[in-house]
Amino acid sequence: MVIIGITGSIASGKSTVTKFFIDLGAHLIDWDVIGHEVMRPQMNAWKGVVEYFGREVLNEDQTINREILGQLVFNKPEELQKLNQIVHPEIFKEDARLVQKIKNEDPNAIIVKEIPLLTAESKNMLVDKAVVVCATEDNQIKRLGKRGLSEEDAKKRITSQLSTEEKLKFADFVIYNDGSMEETRKQVKKIYNQIASEEGHV
Repeated sequence: MVIIGITGSIASGKSTVTKFFIDLGAHLIDWDVIGHEVMRPQMNAWKGVVEYFGREVLNEDQTINREILGQLVFNKPEELQKLNQIVHPEIFKEDARLVQKIKNEDPNAIIVKEIPLLTAESKNMLVDKAVVVCATEDNQIKRLGKRGLSEEDAKKRITSQLSTEEKLKFADFVIYNDGSMEETRKQVKKIYNQIASEEGHV
């Protein structure tokens, strides 16, 4: 079994790259999905968030309003750190459960984890290989514009995250996602085949 972590800055094209890995036969663990799962009403992370940030972060149906929560921690490192201290242990637990489940079903699995906030420290705990997806800032801003963000807001989102340069320091593979879908797909296939060959899958 081998675990590949896919990361990159916002709007770099991580989801597209992940999809191409899945198309080739990899199993998916999506940390955004896990993040939503562990924050469902009455789960441990939900209780911790409500206890610390207050009930004003809740919608009428008791789910957490991510927009309000995001505003409470945006550009506030201490508050963001507190949120991560509440949520991350629950995400790690669910991640480990899913890895074990896949391993039980397919001992030779290639697992892809889409982890937007992967760091050099967490890489060693969570994945065997890190794939960093890159795109120019111009392309990131254009893609975020299609999601409804102004250029100013897009730049704020980009600069609030760990820089691509920092991510490249722990990358085992780099995918440049500024060209066509087909060019990106070819890069993914080459990396997948190399990892599969090293692991004796092909």
